[in-house]
Amino acid sequence: MTNVDEIGGENCPICRKKTLTLREEESEVPYFGKVFVFSMTCSSCKYHKADLEAAEKHDASRFTLEVSSEDDMSIRVVKSSQATVKIPHVITITPGPASIGFVSNIQGLLERVKGVVETARDGEDDPAAKKKAKNLLKKLQKVIWGQEKIKITIEDPTGNSAIISDKAVVKKL
Repeated sequence: MTNVDEIGGENCPICRKKTLTLREEESEVPYFGKVFVFSMTCSSCKYHKADLEAAEKHDASRFTLEVSSEDDMSIRVVKSSQATVKIPHVITITPGPASIGFVSNIQGLLERVKGVVETARDGEDDPAAKKKAKNLLKKLQKVIWGQEKIKITIEDPTGNSAIISDKAVVKKL
């Protein structure tokens, strides 16, 4: 069951127009529990910020998963804005003002990473850096197709994140 509260017409912190929508959604994530997803989205400037919080207290944890098949793409991921995501030799996403929380799956996480790499590639003038980004994108696509393995680690001092799978190795921080 999902409960949603929404308030529109608020002042956007970026463009200052009254086009910001505040949203709070209560949702149940299997094997994790109830979560509250909070978001702000501006219909004018497209500003977006989201976070999530578990209703139940969880310990600060590190989840590590070796993604080794196409079946792993459906593994559920819960990530708070306080979590650090590490994909060795690809990217480290650290918490900060631009960090967002989300509930997705491994493929959704990898698609987000691809978007970051594509943006970096498109803004790059150095041919060597462009080639490196292109190779990373090929690697990520092979992982999504189950043709290559990759390790993903999520560390969260708040305990509001998880990789929900029996394959995931969980350690307390």
